Amino acid sequence: MMVPMDTAAPPSPARPGSLLTELRAPRTWRTAIYLLLALPAGLFASALLAGGVIGGVLTLPLLVGAAVLLGCLWLVGAIGELHRVLAGLLGVYFARPLPPVSGGLLTWLRTTLADPVTYRTLLFVLVQPPLALLCWVALGTLLSVMVLSLASPLWLLNPEAWPVVWGERTVTPSVEAVLGLLLLGLGSVIVLGGVIDLFGRLWTRLSVALLARDPGAEAARREVVALRRAAGRVALGDDLHATLLDLTAQARAASTADAVILLAPDGTLLAGSGPWPDVQAGMPERLPGPGAADVRRTPDGTLLATLPVTLPVSAGGPDGGVLRARYAPGVRPSSDELAFLLSISDHAGTALHAAHLIERAGARAGELERARLARELHDSVAQALYGITLGAKTARATLDSDPARTRQSLEYTIRLAEGGVSEMKALLFSLRPDALEEGGLVAALRQHAHALETRHGLNVHADLRAEPPLAPDAQAAAYRVAQEAMHNVVKHARAGQVWLDVQVVALPAGGEHVVLSVRDDGRGFDPGGPVAGTLGQRGMRERAAGVGGTLDVRSAPGQGTTVTLSVPVARPAGGSA
Repeated sequence: MMVPMDTAAPPSPARPGSLLTELRAPRTWRTAIYLLLALPAGLFASALLAGGVIGGVLTLPLLVGAAVLLGCLWLVGAIGELHRVLAGLLGVYFARPLPPVSGGLLTWLRTTLADPVTYRTLLFVLVQPPLALLCWVALGTLLSVMVLSLASPLWLLNPEAWPVVWGERTVTPSVEAVLGLLLLGLGSVIVLGGVIDLFGRLWTRLSVALLARDPGAEAARREVVALRRAAGRVALGDDLHATLLDLTAQARAASTADAVILLAPDGTLLAGSGPWPDVQAGMPERLPGPGAADVRRTPDGTLLATLPVTLPVSAGGPDGGVLRARYAPGVRPSSDELAFLLSISDHAGTALHAAHLIERAGARAGELERARLARELHDSVAQALYGITLGAKTARATLDSDPARTRQSLEYTIRLAEGGVSEMKALLFSLRPDALEEGGLVAALRQHAHALETRHGLNVHADLRAEPPLAPDAQAAAYRVAQEAMHNVVKHARAGQVWLDVQVVALPAGGEHVVLSVRDDGRGFDPGGPVAGTLGQRGMRERAAGVGGTLDVRSAPGQGTTVTLSVPVARPAGGSA
């Protein structure tokens, strides 16, 4: 993405009525340096390129010419990069290009020849020398008039040393003529600043028109790559600090920002990419609202963009902080770039919330449960986010040219978003089963059965009677065993029906046990085969043994699987229920 700017930084306030403001502006001097370098740079590039092409054509029968012509093609890109660097003197900045597509020489050749930027750069190389020469002639003439006019008092003081001959007559200076020449010289000084600014605007437009990479394709490709990596990184959720660092790095690489940082609500630095001055650190005085961006110019000419890090609605907690991007003087982010940064800040909010939920889940269920949740995130939510991104990009690209395709892309995106919401709701419930704490085992199992039907299309027959009398640790163990058993149904059984049952059974030897069973009509397995120990049975047996219960797994190929947990009921303390 390229952002041209006519004013690199706010100019120093000029005195009212000052006629030399344009000439005194730093932008004018930078433009003059560009005009001074344009002609020699253009002549050198043109001569080098023309010599290479002629030499390549002449030596083509010797096979050396092919390598020379390939070098000339590479030289076109190098010359374009040189002119893009020089365009910075005009206040025109171009985003960092994406890494070249790998694939060897033929892939590079095909990509370069198919890129319109190659031919626009060639056109710029051809146009620049004559246009730069014209600028030199115009400015040289104006400078000559200015210098001679301002030096006219020397002519008046010593006309013999500065003879002026017109035809056969020697012109004798008069005071009136010298005063007129001085006025002409002063006028030339004033006009000089305007002419330099005019030429600067001409070269700015030419550079933008011929040297800019395709902004739509380049920006879309860059942002899709960044969002895809960000979604994958957030979905993995293995290391919050590494995730946030990667998000800021992706935001900086895919935008024109010099630096990107993430700040917590209290102003603590969470992660950052690129140099950030200490004087600009900390939270801004005014925070933007959800979905908005605040862009402000600092006294040193840089721009600071502030975007909110919004936590999911289910978090119910404080804001996640802000994402701040710093831009060099002369660079202003476009609305599309701000929307991209807002997507990155949303990913950061999701990462913060997911890290919080994973921490809670880890405290309750341990490392095995955290690994399972990471897999769930990677298999479901990341794919939905990636699909939503592609659908939205396609809709934006075809909005004006193909409304019917735009409508199809939007409908596809909406379906993905609805599916992603269902996936996230079910996943958040598996991370944080509040129903187990608030409503007990029966309520938690009923909600989990509903989530299983919603996410995977299974038909769950739940026979859940009154709440069984279990201690809190036994409740948690029973819930996790049922959860793991139903997870195995989804991942391995290929079942269409699941039966979930909880009841209190009296034992022949006395006493009562709570019996929980999960049965499916899937493909089953051989309990004596090697797969018997790979379905999470070890973890389920350890949970059952931890609360004094037993676990029984019965299965046969083609006959489904039945998992039965038996846990002793809780004994009333002191004889009271």
